[in-house]
Amino acid sequence: MKTLTVITTIFMPLTFIAGIYGMNFEYMPELKWDWGYFTVLGVMFSIGFGMYVWFRRKGWFD
Repeated sequence: MKTLTVITTIFMPLTFIAGIYGMNFEYMPELKWDWGYFTVLGVMFSIGFGMYVWFRRKGWFD
């Protein structure tokens, strides 16, 4: 059950960010940037990887 909790906790903020960017907004400054898409992907990867490392150090994957 602990593994399911960790996986859910890692994917929850990523799903939230994807949900925000999946909405139809007329004004979102990041959408007009040349590197906006890659910036958001980088932030999502950093959050996911950071949480993975955090839980790994806490010993939740053992």
